[in-house]
Amino acid sequence: MQAIAALTLSNLTAMIGAVGALGTAAFGLVDSFKVFPSGGLSRAGFKFVRRTILKLAPAVPSFEKSGLSSDAVIFTLQSQWINGTASSAQINIAKSLIKLRLSPDTAPALASATGVDEAILSQISVSIRSGTALTQQQSDVYGRFDLLLTTLLDQAYQRADQRYRNVAKFAAVPVAVALAVAAAYIVPTQITVSEAVLLGLIATPIAPVAKDLSTAIATAAQAIQTWKK
Repeated sequence: MQAIAALTLSNLTAMIGAVGALGTAAFGLVDSFKVFPSGGLSRAGFKFVRRTILKLAPAVPSFEKSGLSSDAVIFTLQSQWINGTASSAQINIAKSLIKLRLSPDTAPALASATGVDEAILSQISVSIRSGTALTQQQSDVYGRFDLLLTTLLDQAYQRADQRYRNVAKFAAVPVAVALAVAAAYIVPTQITVSEAVLLGLIATPIAPVAKDLSTAIATAAQAIQTWKK
């Protein structure tokens, strides 16, 4: 591989940066697939959120014809997910929607999911809807409910984000290879197809650490030169 054999220490960091940029571009292209009506690859991650929401916001007759139905809540959260809203904001939105659904009908499912007392949580829902002040016991249970609700949603979004990133990185590999091969055909004198395939395969794994790797190599080279002196 003539291009790789001709590499010197001075231009190696530049090549790493370029390969990393290719991986970043491929990942960005894959990420743009989220705009598709089906959600694209984002569906792989959002399933964890959907599964948790179905436990915390089950279908009940009193909400199914309103904007707080299970389907409406999931659609709202999926829209936020596809638009790339910050995870903390998505969790707060999900928590607010679930709390708005708190009623004697939904209290059993919420109590089961969070492990709080069902009867007290039902009483809390009645007090909130009527504007009645909560007792000390109810305030303690409600505080525990809020904390556990946040924990469950945070776990769901963390797993969703991890799954999406893993799937997107895997899907970005063939995209990076395709981009590199296309470049090889456009400028055949600069790189061969086999070299392009190799660069495409390593582009996505290198992308997240390209800057640090380039800096490390440059620092190592400087240290070696100083040592020889």
